[in-house]
Amino acid sequence: MRLVQFGAGNIGRSFVGQIFSMAHWEVIFIDIDGKIIDELNRKGQYIVEVKDREPKTIVVKHVRGIPALDMEQVSDEVAGADLVSTAVGKKALPHIMKPIAIGLIKRQKSLPGKPLDVIICENMKNAAAFFKSSLKKELPDDFPLEDCAGFIETSIGKMVPIMSEKEKIVDPLLVQAEAYNTLIVDKVGFKGPIPEVPELDPKDNIKAYVDRKLFIHNLGHAVLSYTSFVFKSGYTYIWEAAFDKVLAEVTKEAMWESGRAVIAEYPADFNDQNINDHINDLLMRFGNRALGDSIYRAGRDLYRKLWTDDRLMGAVKLCLKHGIIPEKISLGVASAMFFRAKDENGQMYENDRLFHEKEISKGINHVLKNICNLKNAEVCSLIERYYVMLNRGERDIGVFF
Repeated sequence: MRLVQFGAGNIGRSFVGQIFSMAHWEVIFIDIDGKIIDELNRKGQYIVEVKDREPKTIVVKHVRGIPALDMEQVSDEVAGADLVSTAVGKKALPHIMKPIAIGLIKRQKSLPGKPLDVIICENMKNAAAFFKSSLKKELPDDFPLEDCAGFIETSIGKMVPIMSEKEKIVDPLLVQAEAYNTLIVDKVGFKGPIPEVPELDPKDNIKAYVDRKLFIHNLGHAVLSYTSFVFKSGYTYIWEAAFDKVLAEVTKEAMWESGRAVIAEYPADFNDQNINDHINDLLMRFGNRALGDSIYRAGRDLYRKLWTDDRLMGAVKLCLKHGIIPEKISLGVASAMFFRAKDENGQMYENDRLFHEKEISKGINHVLKNICNLKNAEVCSLIERYYVMLNRGERDIGVFF
């Protein structure tokens, strides 16, 4: 069995490539990074260092690589694949549509009647609809896409830290990650049989699990990162913040505000017990010291994380839909306005630097209106009040309980 994996980055190698290789699939990576591709072909394997309470080293075999710009070879691999998956990021997705489209056209001729499923391992909502509409632009108008391909959304919960430049130089293929390896997939999206890979967890209502990931997991990470930067500036790592009882409690309350909204939105999928188990598991994983995940990584990219339907604002709006006042989430949003974490080289994320120069400089009202697109007067007032308090230098988190 052959998997064509677009994207040989952290998720592609530490997660997707690993679980399929361990299930005895050959994994063909497609990537723009020539060095990664050359190393994959030279070694035919790579190492995943599991950074967890029970650390271990996994050697991922049965792998090779193809340069992303080699349209002919890439499309040939797509045409003959048993499965395709992607982990390239939303911005890069349009660039992989053409080789996939050419591959599907070739496949229709060589393997008629055998649909190709595409597992979309991207951290985005409505990924299948976006993927399908983008792919149609590269195909003839009369191409029977509905019959030839299935598009499977996922919920990606695996945490992968940033590798240091020194580690990358020693081994460009080395990747580190937590032990968590469950890949939640859309059961109804498959046109062919669901692969027999133990770590796949098919769900009937994938939308519920995508929202749970974004509005509880991603939200919790963001709130913990932003509040820790504001209230405990000496912390560098997420585990430090997770072990801080007060910060952990604020984060847990924010996750529960969103959690109650998720339960109300998807009562057939979630209840108090399974959401409680999920939140407690996440907080335990946030406290994984071995992972070495940084506050910088968890909080960077303010434009995206404060955007109208992302983890913070999306959760706020879901809370309001179900009559829940997002008090602790609002504290997280206000704290984000002061987030200036730096990487190992002492540099801010470039888009965050621009965010402070172009958006925050115009005031909190500008950000709430033009970035967050938040129209609820009560929550806007709550965030503004927290922002003013923080701007005055009130950094005793107990005041905000």
